[in-house]
Amino acid sequence: MAFYFLCALALGLILVLLGQPWWRAYRQRRVLMHPFPARWRKVLQRRVPLLRRMPVDLQLQLKKRIQLFIAEKPFIGCAGLQVTEEMRVVIAAQACLLVLNRSLQHFAHVRQILIYPGAFITQRTVTDGIGVQQDQRQVLSGESWTQGQVILSWQDSLEGAAVADDGRNVVLHEFAHQLDQENGAAQGAPPPAAGDTQYNAQRWKQVFSQAYADLQNQLQRGEQGLFNPYGATSPAEFFAVATEVFFEQATEMVEHYPALYQELCGYYKVDPVSWH
Repeated sequence: MAFYFLCALALGLILVLLGQPWWRAYRQRRVLMHPFPARWRKVLQRRVPLLRRMPVDLQLQLKKRIQLFIAEKPFIGCAGLQVTEEMRVVIAAQACLLVLNRSLQHFAHVRQILIYPGAFITQRTVTDGIGVQQDQRQVLSGESWTQGQVILSWQDSLEGAAVADDGRNVVLHEFAHQLDQENGAAQGAPPPAAGDTQYNAQRWKQVFSQAYADLQNQLQRGEQGLFNPYGATSPAEFFAVATEVFFEQATEMVEHYPALYQELCGYYKVDPVSWH
């Protein structure tokens, strides 16, 4: 009995040690000792054209983020899908755009990435405003859960990467939700990094509320503006949609929503307009 107790105690100690920040930093240093694989570079060149716009220093930084992300995050195939190296690289490259010039710790709570071959169906029971429960069936290309799971359609992830200037990118969208969910349910106001002096919560709320209301008014008038209409469903969805446009249609955002663009520049610590 004492032997099993000692084994359990030793296992518990090992698990505690593996969870320490210094152990994570050690593992990350080990990963970054290896050069970025040439075959991954070919995948990026072929599948993620947005990277060609970026300055060389950010490209190098992104490759390091990709290495760490793939080393730390499990990718799981669903509906019979076999996850390939190409899938990991393409998805990681898009997700890590959101943490350039920032810490990968913003994704520390992301536990796993689930990948379907294409759009997938969800069925849930929802309760409306008067308490009536209804079965809701949806066909989705992506989903983000507060428990740290990101669910993606591979077909949509690939197509989102291939067309880098249409403001539609499911990987950017769902991982923006993960940033928004760092401290709980997504509300359209992701927590800033500790010590971020550029962030002003009141200004953020004012700028985003105005742009969100503008989108809703456009839809009521039957107009198609810069943002995907889906962004009008909630502040959380608007933040995710705005993130897609920020990285893929930065010039258009500066022209139509300069204050919103500046808020996102301050949060993401990059200026995609300068990439052109």
